[in-house]
Amino acid sequence: MRSAFGYEVIRSRRRTVSAEVKPDGRVVIRAPLFMSSVEIDRFVRQKQDWIERHVGLQKKRMAAWKDGSGNTAPPLTDDQLEVLKKAARDKLPKRTAELAKVMGISYGRVSVRAQKSRWGSCSSAGNINLNCLLMLAPDRVQDYVIIHELAHRRHMDHSPRFWALVASYCPDHTDCRRWLRDYGSGLISRLP
Repeated sequence: MRSAFGYEVIRSRRRTVSAEVKPDGRVVIRAPLFMSSVEIDRFVRQKQDWIERHVGLQKKRMAAWKDGSGNTAPPLTDDQLEVLKKAARDKLPKRTAELAKVMGISYGRVSVRAQKSRWGSCSSAGNINLNCLLMLAPDRVQDYVIIHELAHRRHMDHSPRFWALVASYCPDHTDCRRWLRDYGSGLISRLP
């Protein structure tokens, strides 16, 4: 029995199979060259609950900044923005602490703000600022922004060493950057 949703298969010289739900809700299965279509379909069926849950999350996130006709959604109300800030303050500092521990990097404090020009920043004193609108982005994009800012604790530039450090903790950083390029302005336009 095939899954209830379509998916794209990308085969490469990898050893494992994985599922990814793109920001637009598309499902991509990355599989080893030697894996048969039957094995891939079996993997998808085993992961079906996870995939459907994440497709639903992506659709909710997209709806948060697009209306039904695909137009930019109206600005957030003051109440909506406060709810978003609270959710960000509850989640993002904890996630920063978790990722900093994994990376072996120290930092000062984490502040969450509604910013129209930046997703995050790191001061020379080691303080990290994160945009509350990250709560409307996929978790992996949130992690990328946090990893990016933590990496500035070692390299206060965008040198090859900086990007190598980012890539070692966020291998799909180019996809995350593309997501921010493609969808970020729509989110930022919702700030009052």
